[in-house]
Amino acid sequence: MSAGRRAGAVALGAVAGVAVAVQSRINGELGVRLDDGIAAALVSFGLGLVVLVVLGFATANGRRGLSALRAALGTGRLRVWQCLGGVCGAFLVFTQGATVGALGVAVFTVAVVAGQSGSSLAVDRAGVGPSGRQPVTLPRLAGAVLTVAAVLLAVGDRLAEPAALGLALLPLLAGFGVAWQQAVNGRVREATGSTVTATLVNFVVGTAALSAVFAVSLVVRGVPAGGLPAEPWLYLGGPIGVTFIAVAAAVVRFTGVLLLGLATVAGQIVGAVLLDVLLPSADTRPTASTVLGAALTLVAVVIAALGGRIGATARARRRGDTEVRASSSGTRSGTARRGRSGGAGR
Repeated sequence: MSAGRRAGAVALGAVAGVAVAVQSRINGELGVRLDDGIAAALVSFGLGLVVLVVLGFATANGRRGLSALRAALGTGRLRVWQCLGGVCGAFLVFTQGATVGALGVAVFTVAVVAGQSGSSLAVDRAGVGPSGRQPVTLPRLAGAVLTVAAVLLAVGDRLAEPAALGLALLPLLAGFGVAWQQAVNGRVREATGSTVTATLVNFVVGTAALSAVFAVSLVVRGVPAGGLPAEPWLYLGGPIGVTFIAVAAAVVRFTGVLLLGLATVAGQIVGAVLLDVLLPSADTRPTASTVLGAALTLVAVVIAALGGRIGATARARRRGDTEVRASSSGTRSGTARRGRSGGAGR
């Protein structure tokens, strides 16, 4: 793969990360207005699903992808469990609506990043994504540990607030699911040859999961106390989510799960801090510890990214040295055999 194509894929991942930070703010505000994180997530996912249903059936690529999806499931090339990434996406969107209003976008993002960094190691090691197995190197492991430290730093001023810490656990758990979601969505995209189809499958599954949970919530808690807001921008979370899932499914085969995660993380962190600094809400003005936590997260991303590249270069050099030694040994053996043969002939 060319370096330019990989760099382009990483840049797209970073832009998608900024979009996720914006989506978090939108869905967080929607959750506050509706007074129900589940309802906000269902509205967001449902609107995204509407966009994708239109694209899936109106475009030739979408129709071909749906046919390929049926064939892949029928032949076993694609397993049913590999189509369930939308469940993790649904949980992430729910945590946006349930926690961003209280935590702020920056703390929410740092918590998601910590979970995503750790699970990316496991997902790459297991070979869940379309790029196959990826080694767990010391720099990657160090980067994952640093992101956990960043979460503790970001919420350090709230250690005396058990409720805030409990809320921070939700995006942390959601982050664990993000890496697996990106990996299996990449598998669906690879099997169908269609980014639209992979994204549609994600949103169908996620909307179904949220609908079931919302139905239970209605029975247990009743109708949400809030109402649907009039501002159109509060309904853009779904279309933004479509863009993010589509980009991730399209580029993960070029980057691998960890590198894609690092690129989106960088975008999320920068976007989240800018949102909280430039457009703070009444309850979520960023503190110095929050900004330091975000900066530490970026450091962890750089360490993991550069460490992975350095490790890959070192392994390539070792392989090259081994091949050179083997070639030289073979040449010397061949020369010796020819010399013995010549001596016997004389």
